[in-house]
Amino acid sequence: MHKKLMKTQLIKRLHDYLLEHHTDLLIALQEDHRLDHYLNSKADSVDDLILQLQDEQRPPYVIEALCLEELTRDLRPSRFSYLRDLLEEEFAADYRRMRDSSILTYEIINLIGACEPIFEVYHFSEEDEYSRDLQHAVMGMIAEYLNR
Repeated sequence: MHKKLMKTQLIKRLHDYLLEHHTDLLIALQEDHRLDHYLNSKADSVDDLILQLQDEQRPPYVIEALCLEELTRDLRPSRFSYLRDLLEEEFAADYRRMRDSSILTYEIINLIGACEPIFEVYHFSEEDEYSRDLQHAVMGMIAEYLNR
């Protein structure tokens, strides 16, 4: 696959990833009119990797997967996805109410801010994403947030 076509595909996949896992970042970039620049810069950052993998004669789907992995490395884990999943699992009625009234994304973005100190204390990372202590601390903050 031609490099330009590969980059176009990677930009689309990165956009889809942001939409699913980092809606907060996507919205912020759109509001600042920086989304296109962000997506293009990220895609440009894997130019050498694309060339290396093409030189190794890797199939296009492998190149795309490895490049997307690299493009999203600094975006994992997703606080947005973590809070959305925790809300859905542990606060199902509130989750459905927010979803049905179309305020779920807005509320999750607010929760990210409210939980920021907890994420910092527990050094939220892929290794600690499933920490029970982190989960309980975040659930406590969600409960407090919902009772405001």
